[in-house]
Amino acid sequence: MLRDHINAKMEVDLAFLKSAKGLLKMSEMVCVFVAFVCYAVASRSPYIAATCMEFFITLVFFLLYLLKLNKMFTLFFWPLIDVFNSFFAAALMCILSLVAVSTYTVKGTLSGGIVGFVAAALWSLDGYILFKKIKFNKPRTSPEAQTGYN
Repeated sequence: MLRDHINAKMEVDLAFLKSAKGLLKMSEMVCVFVAFVCYAVASRSPYIAATCMEFFITLVFFLLYLLKLNKMFTLFFWPLIDVFNSFFAAALMCILSLVAVSTYTVKGTLSGGIVGFVAAALWSLDGYILFKKIKFNKPRTSPEAQTGYN
């Protein structure tokens, strides 16, 4: 079974790149990367760590959908995990941005906080859209239930 997954041909879902879900994931990564750069310029290590962590988690979900790995690894219900991550990332980034904006001493921190609010809004929108599209009454192996972004 594992050998079949390893030897399986890797597919790239180019339609995902042009879909609303793909564009939203790319926008989230761009925003959080800009916030990361702003915090790095301002030398704010707690903010750098949080934005870096969320960038890589979003990148993992982006690659999961782009390479259709969510159809290969059906043990987890990936769309629901993505919803939880989106809302958690939005809450974390909102709190982080609130603290950054209210206690800034360097303009890089203020800029990172403002961009962080935009990223939090994008993650909230992502979670909301994805939650609306999840079909809880479908088996996990059905394509409609696993993709989550159709």
